[in-house]
Amino acid sequence: MIRLAFVIPALDQSGAERQLTLLATALPKEHYQVHVFALNHGGYFEQALRDAEIPCTIIGKCCRFDPRVPWRLRRALKAFSPHLIQSFLFAANTCVRLPGVAPSTRPPLIISERCVDSWKSRWQLTLDRLLAPRAAAVTANSESVSRFYRSLGVSDQQLHVIPNAITPDTQPLSRDAARNRLQLPDHEFVIGFVGRFAPQKRLSDLIWAFHMLQLTHPDLRLALIGDGPQRTALQEFADHLGCAERVTFCGHQSAAAALCPAFDCFVLPSDFEGMSNSLMEAMLSGIPCIASDIPANQELVQHEYTGLTYPVGESLLLARAIQRVRENQSLAAELAANARSFVTTHCSSEQLVRNHQQLYTTLLNR
Repeated sequence: MIRLAFVIPALDQSGAERQLTLLATALPKEHYQVHVFALNHGGYFEQALRDAEIPCTIIGKCCRFDPRVPWRLRRALKAFSPHLIQSFLFAANTCVRLPGVAPSTRPPLIISERCVDSWKSRWQLTLDRLLAPRAAAVTANSESVSRFYRSLGVSDQQLHVIPNAITPDTQPLSRDAARNRLQLPDHEFVIGFVGRFAPQKRLSDLIWAFHMLQLTHPDLRLALIGDGPQRTALQEFADHLGCAERVTFCGHQSAAAALCPAFDCFVLPSDFEGMSNSLMEAMLSGIPCIASDIPANQELVQHEYTGLTYPVGESLLLARAIQRVRENQSLAAELAANARSFVTTHCSSEQLVRNHQQLYTTLLNR
């Protein structure tokens, strides 16, 4: 029985937390004893883990730089005595690599990087470089994330690309039921987005593209599911452009993936990503997808095959892509079918588990 410790800042409803939960619950229980340690607090996925009989320990971090956390985590890990430690996201990745945090048995440390973290400040990037040698392995969920961390000094021997997996949390709603839930009219062509309202998502580009289209196409509506620091600014921007009545801010929705059938197309305009869960969920839902042409998106959306891409920041070209999907139903249906087939084949939970088991076996046999 391999004792495996997962460490993450929190268990909120977000991408890294979703992947941790999927992996933890899918690993064969006859071979793995999994224990999850959350530095800050529990959250949405805590109950799913406990329902799967996976224990969760909340370390209780009370501020950004809480000096008690490394000591508390060390004590908790020592009590569990793991054979492997795998962490997710910057705070947890940093904490587990601090000298003295891992138990004296020194189990291999696996650092999981989820995004092209261009947001990181100089001190954070410096810390990543200094602590890089302390990890036995670094997993990246896309080739673009792998290249980013290779540029920071992570060696080829440490890096392992393991793509995200997608498994519906709930049965998708029908188009009518999803529209009723979001209060969207049946007759409108709905452009959708699901995610955090943060600067890197470039939602102002999407609102500007929508504004240009709706001037000549009054049946269009933009539906934005999620929340975040830019919500007020985006609402004000839509109002300034005069299209606020056609933009629906749906707020945070639990099980948002089940609502994707409400959309006629899905747009992800980000300027950086790792491997977007919301994009994968939209592709699995069988709706045509349009994404900015950043490398991480291009690993999922192959232009003219599994979706359409456009140059990041180019709202006019985004508007043209949306118009193509709206006016060419056969193209939209072909893109949607190819996208669903792609994620079903290449992004399964079985592959996620198999790839991690191979990595675990390699590290334990060194």
